[in-house]
Amino acid sequence: MTTPLVLLDLDGTLMDSAPGITASVAHAYRTLGLPVPDAAALRSFVGPPIPDSFPVHGVPRERVGEAIVAYRAAYSAGGMFDNSVFDGVAAALRELRAAGCAIAVATSKPEVYARPICDRFGLTELVDDVFGAPLDEATSTKADVIAKALATLGRHSPAAPEDGPVLMVGDREHDVHGSAAHGIDCLGVTWGYAAPGELEAAGAVGQVHDVAALAREILARLR
Repeated sequence: MTTPLVLLDLDGTLMDSAPGITASVAHAYRTLGLPVPDAAALRSFVGPPIPDSFPVHGVPRERVGEAIVAYRAAYSAGGMFDNSVFDGVAAALRELRAAGCAIAVATSKPEVYARPICDRFGLTELVDDVFGAPLDEATSTKADVIAKALATLGRHSPAAPEDGPVLMVGDREHDVHGSAAHGIDCLGVTWGYAAPGELEAAGAVGQVHDVAALAREILARLR
């Protein structure tokens, strides 16, 4: 059998990145002179492409570009590193690699941020590659990021049995929908930023509630 492939979301799956993202989003609202959303709304920005979230939370569409510029100014100045790897993630990645899996990060975060973040926090050495969105996030979906990962790694879309099993792991509905576009199941994790019932409604094939069980659950789904 060819090598099993595990695609992993970054924010909310491998890392608790809410502090830097929410602070940068709040900075953008203050810069635009708009009311800063409450904590729950700010938390919902973690995961989906940032340009999709601003208009949902009160930024006029004609000012979304301005909001993105303000957000990125704060994020690049330090917010991107105001996060941490969830306890147990490194051990899970090592277990997956020892079991013979190929591992790739597939995130909606722009790749120009995702790669240095993975470098800084020691994730790059634990995976085979890191894939993210272009800097113009508005032109990219999670399905597009997964398409890039599959093509680079020599896999077909829709997922083909002759390539070996493929599984996406993520914490938000766009992870589920993005992988489904390629005929790939998504295993949800509940320590991330999904709203109650979000993963079930999106069609996740299962959920993991403890990082310590992550590798075991992934391997069970790949068999």
